[in-house]
Amino acid sequence: MRFQDKVAVVTGGAQGIGREIAFLFAKEKAKVIIFDVNDEILAATVNELKELTAAEGYKVDVTNLGEVEKNINKIIDNWTRVDILVNNAGITRDGLILRMSESDWDKVIAVNLKGAFNCAKAVIKYMVKQRYGKIINISSVIGVMGNAGQVNYAASKAGLIGITKSLAKELGSRNINVNAVAPGYIKTAMTDKLDQKVKEEMLKRIPLAKLGEPVDVANAVAFLASRDADYITGQVLLVDGGMV
Repeated sequence: MRFQDKVAVVTGGAQGIGREIAFLFAKEKAKVIIFDVNDEILAATVNELKELTAAEGYKVDVTNLGEVEKNINKIIDNWTRVDILVNNAGITRDGLILRMSESDWDKVIAVNLKGAFNCAKAVIKYMVKQRYGKIINISSVIGVMGNAGQVNYAASKAGLIGITKSLAKELGSRNINVNAVAPGYIKTAMTDKLDQKVKEEMLKRIPLAKLGEPVDVANAVAFLASRDADYITGQVLLVDGGMV
């Protein structure tokens, strides 16, 4: 029970990788709060989490700093602290740059990058007072190596790595660790829908010759959020089967 009585906030926590992260924390008895924009999925996920631990869910647009701060303040009112923040909320709007609209660029940067900035900014003042905190940003191998047709996504995920390394330097003296996890190709609803030939080409690029599972990412996040990683900060942990 590595997270007994810890308070963990997971953005984009109602589905996919974020859901897997939230449930891993819940199984190890953290108090889990998830932010998401999908009302129905949010409510259903919170009900399941409550079978394991104390849990809450808030409908939050992470691109809106005022909304983020208001809901972080609610968490402080209810639980008095935030020990762990996982910036997982993210979207894609893929397309070659010649066809990519300005709105597709702006939306991806706003959710993936500004959203992480907003959430970190809102929790850090409490973590500084506590003199303890773990922030884990969910980047991507695309932020490390780039990818055609994903210039907006790659820029946002590379930006998260920059935020991670900079905040680690700012906050280390306050006993706050900031790290990133960069998943590779993970088995999700999106990858399940891909054409078989596309999947085969993906597998050729992965030395372990298989897609990752959401739990592989969750395990990496849990390690970085635990006391086992107290002397690790400013790092990017690739969970990609050796692809990069």
